[in-house]
Amino acid sequence: MVSQLSQLFPLPAWSGCGHVAQLRHPRTCWMWSRYLSPGLQTYARRPPDSRLIHHLNATGWHVNPEHSEAPGRQRKRFYQNVSITQGEGGFEINLDHRKLKTPQAKLFTVPSEALAIAVATEWDSQQDTIKFYTMHLTTLCNTSLDNPTQRNKDQLIRAAVKFLDTDTICYRVEEPATLVELQKNEWDPIIEWAEKRYDVEIGSSTSIMGPSIPARTREVLVSHLASYNMWALQGIEFVVTQLKSLVLTLGLMDLRLTVEQAVLLSRLEEEYQIQKWGNIEWAHDYELQELRARTAAGTLFVHLCSESATVKHKLLQQ
Repeated sequence: MVSQLSQLFPLPAWSGCGHVAQLRHPRTCWMWSRYLSPGLQTYARRPPDSRLIHHLNATGWHVNPEHSEAPGRQRKRFYQNVSITQGEGGFEINLDHRKLKTPQAKLFTVPSEALAIAVATEWDSQQDTIKFYTMHLTTLCNTSLDNPTQRNKDQLIRAAVKFLDTDTICYRVEEPATLVELQKNEWDPIIEWAEKRYDVEIGSSTSIMGPSIPARTREVLVSHLASYNMWALQGIEFVVTQLKSLVLTLGLMDLRLTVEQAVLLSRLEEEYQIQKWGNIEWAHDYELQELRARTAAGTLFVHLCSESATVKHKLLQQ
């Protein structure tokens, strides 16, 4: 499965992965995003200081101060080898002879061997200093295991479907004409695909209130998302918050879109403005790579957490 999915993520491979299978996964930073859903962690350029760590811990985020990159707070790599073993509850990660634990001291156990390999790759890729903010899949696993906000499956699904009200590709401009045409040409085919794929109505609107989404559409998508397990749903909501679009996320999950396509579609207006007014040196490229990395990690997480039979069934329906 990893080799097949790697075709969806044409991103630079990590070096120095040792004996653990390599995955295409670029180094990125830890962001506390204002769009972030409760309990999910993403990545930013600058790790939180001690005051922010204290505040986040108080609100249920469970941030370990040793994970901060503030001067004197970095943690040196304390292990030589990373390995995987199968336990009663799933697959475990071993750092030398120590079993990996979550921030809440639970045994770090993942449901699939492929996901365990991916997480082990992140740990094996660390150099002299452990940079926790580069470990996207490890963070998603910690969130799934600890579930700091104690949300159930229904709450995760409702949070994802709620994004339909403000879905990026459903909001359209009225001018300039060139951007109107660009949105129509690039976004309409994806909406049409989703409407046909799920037999629903979505539409688009130039109103600030957005399109009027029928109740049946919500019901159908809620039912569809309910076919995923809790782990996969954590990843789906994570991707939705990155792209600000449930429709694009569904396209990723059904392999209708690649990560690069979904990210560019989510940034269509921004890319249009860059083409017109120019690029800010390094900043826009950095943000693009950051978004690609987070989206790729979340999408890969979903696929690796989904049962093979379920994934095949969803793909065969297309």
